[in-house]
Amino acid sequence: MEQDNQEKEVKKPFLKKVKEQAEHDVEILGTFVRLGVVVWSGFIITLNYVELPMIEKGKSGGDITFVASVFTGALATFGLNTSNNKHGNGNGKPPTDLKKKEE
Repeated sequence: MEQDNQEKEVKKPFLKKVKEQAEHDVEILGTFVRLGVVVWSGFIITLNYVELPMIEKGKSGGDITFVASVFTGALATFGLNTSNNKHGNGNGKPPTDLKKKEE
């Protein structure tokens, strides 16, 4: 029985093995790239709020909107949601059509 399984594995075409391995490697690389983007953007956001004696902040304070959107997008690829909105309509309040009218 074991010989049959080994023969099936040995008879797999070489190019198919290479393709499967390449797909697996690309998935791993993609995960590491996304993780790197999360770490980088999180570091930049943290630097905006932490004062370090070696680094002098600019007077404008800096706009981190782009970095924050990259951070949120990268987290979303891992299935994480940074929103506190429970209702999903953009203002955090329940939709008006679902409220019961008291008379």
